[in-house]
Amino acid sequence: MRTPPAGGPLVMRGIVKRYGAVRALDGVDLELRPGEVHALLGENGAGKTTLMNVLYGMTRPDAGAIEIGGRAARFAAPRDAAAEGIGMVHQHFMLVPTLTVAENMVLGRPGGLFLGRRRLAAVAARLADLARRYELDVDPHAKVWQLSVGEQQRVEILRALYHEARVLILDEPTSTLAPVESERLFPRLRAMAREGAAIVFITHHLGDVMRWADRITVLRRGTRVGVLDPSATSEPELARLMVGRDVGRIAPRTGPPARKETVLTVDGITAHGDRGPIALRDVSFTVAAGEIVAIAGVEGNGQPELEEVLMGLRAPAAGRVILDGRDVTGLPPGARLGHGLGLVPSDRNRRGIVGGLSVAENLVLDRIGRPPFGTRLRLSRQAIEDNGAAEVERFSIAVSSPAQPAGTLSGGNAQRTVLARALSAGLRCLVAAQPTRGLDVGAIEFVWERLAEARAAGLAVLLISTDLDEVMTIADRCCVLYRGRLVASWPREDLDREQIGLAMGGALTPPPEDTRRTPE
Repeated sequence: MRTPPAGGPLVMRGIVKRYGAVRALDGVDLELRPGEVHALLGENGAGKTTLMNVLYGMTRPDAGAIEIGGRAARFAAPRDAAAEGIGMVHQHFMLVPTLTVAENMVLGRPGGLFLGRRRLAAVAARLADLARRYELDVDPHAKVWQLSVGEQQRVEILRALYHEARVLILDEPTSTLAPVESERLFPRLRAMAREGAAIVFITHHLGDVMRWADRITVLRRGTRVGVLDPSATSEPELARLMVGRDVGRIAPRTGPPARKETVLTVDGITAHGDRGPIALRDVSFTVAAGEIVAIAGVEGNGQPELEEVLMGLRAPAAGRVILDGRDVTGLPPGARLGHGLGLVPSDRNRRGIVGGLSVAENLVLDRIGRPPFGTRLRLSRQAIEDNGAAEVERFSIAVSSPAQPAGTLSGGNAQRTVLARALSAGLRCLVAAQPTRGLDVGAIEFVWERLAEARAAGLAVLLISTDLDEVMTIADRCCVLYRGRLVASWPREDLDREQIGLAMGGALTPPPEDTRRTPE
């Protein structure tokens, strides 16, 4: 770790960034001190990531100044920020999928991909040492496209560590980590701070903020609304500052599900991953109408493969997917949608929205070419626009108009768009994969309420989640996926946070073969 300059605080003063008529940042001040862990909070679209992108040289401000140790600094590109020892771990990964982990480390550096095998081997060896030191399990020789979302997150963290950042920015660093991994990460960040680094992390996990932050800056609608000491505030107060109102999490459900008929049956699914080895092994469970069944687990244990098998995006090597008594295992995604199986994908940017299309068009992507939105030969623009206006209002999607390109939406509004499309399609079963990843407390509350309403209306909901708060709050049953197997299952009344966390980390002995099926 580099030694910070004398007096080394990094200060951002009066930062302004406009996008057309919208002020994403409106005169924001921020101070980062060496030896400090600083939390940056705000609802989706508040300007947190924009502010950090300014600091990292990815976004040029329209006004304002940056000082490091009392001297002015200007960053025209990320390489300028990196030269000052600033590293950033992005929420949406900045990796080249076709390159190895080690090759991604040297991109943009002297020699780059032209380094010889011996020097690349040295890079890989150093990465392996860092991975052991910080307990971030990553194979330096793996291609990035072969890695799970959680593994790619670890690569981003390792890249910042590899380049010895003394100001380390982490955008939602624990969004794909299991509780045990988060518990390991934050002490390491604290150790880096003790060595002189300034750490700033963006998160929606207020418990992590209260436990690990030395100071907290809260943004709302592009302005700074507070700089707080964790000892002088509380989680409800932070949530209120973020969204401008009191935020109350929905009450956990009590009692059994209202309905009992089985809608989704997953019977003995075995599937291979992209690297070739088996990613799912004899996975079996059921989901009933009016029930939310959670599949909990750390990223990289088969969740993406399960999501893809259920929606017809990956062919299983064995087993069946049955929807309302109909075997849909061999059907393509469109046919499954037609039979009432919907998806909120784990990667909303890659599979949830088409950025170049309007919000209104994204809201009917799965029904284009079908009445009332048109036929195979023509679109009904008026019907698409009318539906867009109605859904934007019903799901409180913050847009200038339904014609706004979906690619300009904040994460929370993009997720509302995906959820609105799924829940307005007349489904029988919804697969909701990581539905609140990267969302603020207000957006999380909204998603949970919509899923609870869907359950109350009789929809069968399969929740694939790494968030224990989410599982504990809205699940009627919970199964744990570990190394491709379901290793534990509990009904609502027996859910225990510690036991679920242990199972996610592989600490519980797998049950006998005949208990892997959850009762109908």
